[in-house]
Amino acid sequence: MSDVLQNEARKANQQAMVAEKKRMEPRGESRGVSKQKWLDDRKKKIGKLLDSNGLDMSKAYMLDTQETAEAKYKKWEKEPAPYGWDVFNQKTLYDAYKKRTKDIEVDMEAYNKAKEADPEFYRDASSLQYGKVSNVPEENIDKMVKELKEREEKRKSFSRRRKFNEDKDIDSINDRNEHFNKKVERAFGKYTLEIKNNLERGTALPD
Repeated sequence: MSDVLQNEARKANQQAMVAEKKRMEPRGESRGVSKQKWLDDRKKKIGKLLDSNGLDMSKAYMLDTQETAEAKYKKWEKEPAPYGWDVFNQKTLYDAYKKRTKDIEVDMEAYNKAKEADPEFYRDASSLQYGKVSNVPEENIDKMVKELKEREEKRKSFSRRRKFNEDKDIDSINDRNEHFNKKVERAFGKYTLEIKNNLERGTALPD
């Protein structure tokens, strides 16, 4: 009997809490009215500023501050992420190179000295010194090794363990190659599906 009374008291307490919460929350209609009122007031304020400057609503962008305008332009100029074969084109690779080298400090004085000391600093295939190892300071090699290690650590931090599917055909030699194959499949899979099916059935081979 006591358990029944406790359950009823608990239900009554919960109902009272829900009712109290509803009373404390503002009504949806009042929130909508206040928001609409705020929008109307904002339009009126912008309209007055435009009228005082002899502008119409189509010139409202002229009221933007420099910071607001720059933020808009940066948002508009932002290019979409590369997809499919665009991941490996020259522009994408060059952008990745600039991103990797933006924090590298270049000693222009040492660079100019090395260029003056070697008449064939920029060698081509016809140079007799083509393929010769140039003298690179140890500190520059250390910087390169440090950057490669940081890049490797960053790549590891973004990787996640994926569920292994035992029924899937093995078409890769390691995790990195598997990830690359998936990217290629997403980009070109629909173009090579028929050829792949013919090879699996054996119908693509001559009799």
